[in-house]
Amino acid sequence: MRVMLTGAAVLMLTTGTAAGQSVARRVAAAPDGTVRLSFASRPGVCGNGHGTISTHCVDGRCDDRTVTSDRDDGSVIYGCEPGPVRLALMVHGGQVTRLRAFVGGDWNAAGTGVTDLGAIPPADAAHYLLDLATSSDGSIGEEAIFPATLADSVTIWPELIRLARNEHVQRNTRRSAVFWLGQAAGEAATSGLDSLATDVAVDREVRESAVFALSQQPRDIGVPSLIRIARSNRDPEIRRKAIFWLGESDDPRALALFEELLTKP
Repeated sequence: MRVMLTGAAVLMLTTGTAAGQSVARRVAAAPDGTVRLSFASRPGVCGNGHGTISTHCVDGRCDDRTVTSDRDDGSVIYGCEPGPVRLALMVHGGQVTRLRAFVGGDWNAAGTGVTDLGAIPPADAAHYLLDLATSSDGSIGEEAIFPATLADSVTIWPELIRLARNEHVQRNTRRSAVFWLGQAAGEAATSGLDSLATDVAVDREVRESAVFALSQQPRDIGVPSLIRIARSNRDPEIRRKAIFWLGESDDPRALALFEELLTKP
């Protein structure tokens, strides 16, 4: 899978939890096979109904922030439809064993072994997916986070911070949470990244992911945070990562920091 930048997503923290659990119960109760569901996508999201999802589209024009699955080699040009998000969950013994997300298009006719839950509220879908990310082993956890960011009219970044801090969650899932947190717009989300990067109680690889996510922010947001980390973080490896990404920024403030570090007694 090729992953590039995505836009913001929103998740209301005080609503939808019970309904998200209801989705989980319906999925767990389905017979072995494929469970389908769909939900409304946030503005700026569109897809070709196959393997490509664009996450930052305005007036029919999309930039290069896309997620492309290995089933779409880019050799065919498709239209880009603004939703819905479609999930195909492979279920065995009540457990999700594989997850695929699409945007746009239509389902094929449901045959034997397919359970269609229909359209569900996007907040319920986002809560379900984040609960799945928290509780699942293997690749399912990290695969569940991206479609959660596509849900309409909900704020997701506070939940991503909590997930990234949860030591009981798979490391790759936590790193995925940090990556998509880094794509959430706004200073509040960036302050969450800053706190993750500087919290020694958080796994080092997760902190390194937070440093990288800060490097992807607009300069006026990310560079000051990276400078603070480079100056004062107690972990030399985290400081080194911050300095590396500052070197990639070509920002005058980074050059001033390098001069300071190199010339101080």
